[in-house]
Amino acid sequence: MMISFAVAIVPMAKPSFIRAEQPLAPDLAADCTALGRGAASRCRDIVFVVNPRGANGKTGKEWKKLLPHLRSRLGSDFNICESLTSGPCHAIDITREAIREGADAVIAVGGDGTLHEVVNGFFWGGKPVSNNDQSVHTTALGLIPLGTGSDFARTFGRKNDPHDAIERISKVSAKAGYYASRYKKFGKLCYVIGALQAFFGHYNQDLKIKVDNGGWDVYPLVTALCIGNAKYFGGGMKITPNGHPSSGTFEVVVLQDFKWYEFVLNLHKLYNGTHLSVKNVSSRSASSIEIEEIVSTNSIFVQSDGEYLGFLPKKFSILPGAIEMIC
Repeated sequence: MMISFAVAIVPMAKPSFIRAEQPLAPDLAADCTALGRGAASRCRDIVFVVNPRGANGKTGKEWKKLLPHLRSRLGSDFNICESLTSGPCHAIDITREAIREGADAVIAVGGDGTLHEVVNGFFWGGKPVSNNDQSVHTTALGLIPLGTGSDFARTFGRKNDPHDAIERISKVSAKAGYYASRYKKFGKLCYVIGALQAFFGHYNQDLKIKVDNGGWDVYPLVTALCIGNAKYFGGGMKITPNGHPSSGTFEVVVLQDFKWYEFVLNLHKLYNGTHLSVKNVSSRSASSIEIEEIVSTNSIFVQSDGEYLGFLPKKFSILPGAIEMIC
C-alpha cells in the first residue's frame, strides 16, 4: 500500500513540510564556490544547490558540462554560488542559510528529490524562512532539471533542457517510490519496476479521509492514494491530471481494489491521464487532507517526490503563494 505525491509545492506546490527539522549548515560560504566575476554589491546573488550523486552520478557530470554556459550567460549580471550537497537533508540546510543571507534566488539542480529538499528549505517549523534583516526582500525558487525524474517541470510544459532553464533564470531581473529509489540505474523505467515490485506482498487497506476539516469518509480496499497540485509523478505518470500549482488546492486520486494485472493493463492510462475514467478510480479536490487507517498496521508507506516520509497517519495542507517561482 502506498500514498504518493505527484510533485507538490507552494505556490508551485509541495505540501511536504513535515520532515524533521535539521541543524543549519555551519556556514553557507564553506559549501560554495564562486563561479561568476566576484561578489559585487550591485549584482544579484543566486545559489545553485547541486546533488552531484543524482541519477547515479549523471547529475554531477552534466552540471560540470553546463558550467561554462552558465558562466557566460549569467556571470556578468549575477553573483553565482555553487553548493554541492553531501547527503540527505543537506539541501534543506543550504537553502535556509541562503535565504537568511538574502539570496535573490535558490536554484535546485537535479531531479524532483533535490527540488523536494530545496522547497522544504524555504520553511522552518511550518513557516516561511525570512532573511536576517527582516526586509521585504524575498528569495525566488528555480529549477534546472538534471535528475532521473523531472515531473514538476512537466507540469509547466517545460522541456528537460537545462539551457532552457538557464534562459528563464536570466529573466529574473510511498512504497513504489521507496522501491524505485533502488532501481535508479534503469532511468525512468525504475518507477515502473518499483511500482510492480510494490504489488508483490501488497494487500489493500481500508482508510478514512478527512478533507478540508470536514467529516471522515471511509474508503475501503485502497490500493493507492495520490495527492498533488502538479500533474506528474513517477517519471511522467500523469497521476493527478487536474492538479496545478496555482490552483490553491490538491487533487486527490484514489485507486481501490486493484490487482497487479489491472495496474499493468491500465499503465498507459496513468501516463496519459485518462485513468480517472477507470472503474474504482475517484478524484476530488482539497486544500487540506488527513489520512488514517481504519485499523492501524503502521505499514503504509508515504512518499513525496520519491522521498520517504514514514507511515500513516498524516495530514497535508496547502500554503498558498508561499514561494515565488521562476517560471
